[in-house]
Amino acid sequence: MLRFLTAGESHGPSLTVIVEGLPAGLPITAEQIGDELARRRLGYGRGPRMRFERDELRLTGGIRHGRTLGSPVAIEILNSEWPKWEQEMSAAPGTPSDKLTKPRPGHADLAGMQKYGFDDARDVLERASARETAARVVAGALAKALLATIGVEVLSHVVRIGQVASPGDHRPLPGELAIVDENEVRCFDADTAEAMIGEIKAAAKEGDSLGGIVEVIAYGLPVGLGSYVHWDRKLDGLIAGALMSIQAVKAVEIGDGMRQASQRGSVAHDAIAVDETFKSGGGYVRRSDHAGGLEGGMTSGAPVIAKVAMKPLATLNRPVLETVDVATGESAVSFKERTDVTAVPALGVVTEAMMALVLANEALRKFGGDSVDEFVRNHGAYVANLGSTASASRPE
Repeated sequence: MLRFLTAGESHGPSLTVIVEGLPAGLPITAEQIGDELARRRLGYGRGPRMRFERDELRLTGGIRHGRTLGSPVAIEILNSEWPKWEQEMSAAPGTPSDKLTKPRPGHADLAGMQKYGFDDARDVLERASARETAARVVAGALAKALLATIGVEVLSHVVRIGQVASPGDHRPLPGELAIVDENEVRCFDADTAEAMIGEIKAAAKEGDSLGGIVEVIAYGLPVGLGSYVHWDRKLDGLIAGALMSIQAVKAVEIGDGMRQASQRGSVAHDAIAVDETFKSGGGYVRRSDHAGGLEGGMTSGAPVIAKVAMKPLATLNRPVLETVDVATGESAVSFKERTDVTAVPALGVVTEAMMALVLANEALRKFGGDSVDEFVRNHGAYVANLGSTASASRPE
């Protein structure tokens, strides 16, 4: 089915992503992918690297004249800063000019050094860096393009930064992603956005960092993606696993999962009603969406909703975190790499990519097709059959 592999280091010459399993005939351009990468650099609180670093793309396989060929797609994201790092990150035999021996608490540094027997944290941090998510966004752009052919849209918005959170369940609807992106912190509530910016300014003044929560939503999915039959095909598990794999993410909530834990069943579940116009749900609708569009590991036809929590970044502009210098065994403060105050706005773009990749894979599993035309045709036949089957099962 659909799978992808990324390679490359944060300050290496490039990141590479290979996406396998896309059907032939999907329209794709470098500009289209570049637009998604540009969205990843959005957000108040990002560091200077985001302001001057460019994402130059090279499409090296699987695409001809703006359409996929059905073969693996290979794309490179070139690093405009590579000349500054060519000696330090050279693949040729040599010795680092300055080893990093004071690992940062909250980062992969120390555990990675111990696991692989490294004496330099850079051997770990270069790959553990969130820069790798640029390659995921590229893969996600392809998945989003495929989902769009069957009317599925994936978008995100920030609902919390630090102590500031959006009120209620006010969320963007299909077609409103541009409105979210226009906001400096990608928050859909303007008043909350201003408070979030104030929170970021306060943390920046103290040289500290902030975490937060984004909500990612998929609209237009038909009922029945995923499975209740096998544990490893339950769609909520696959989505949660994909979102948890993002750097610095520490929690994932599907729908109102945490709130439901303290509610009674009489209020926690989504009542079912008939709506003949709701074709992708087979003519049935949920009165609410506490389940986040997933029941029994399958899509219900309602929007799929997940909240994703990111911890504060482990690199601070004012190094105060206690650590140990692994070269001497003495107490120290962790080293400082160039960093952001917060990357929560960018996290939303990465969650869209990971959600889209999971959903596109499940859509391909369900509908198949060697070409996009066949994929779309199979989807249409399935949705049409949902409606006819449901209508036949209802009493006159």
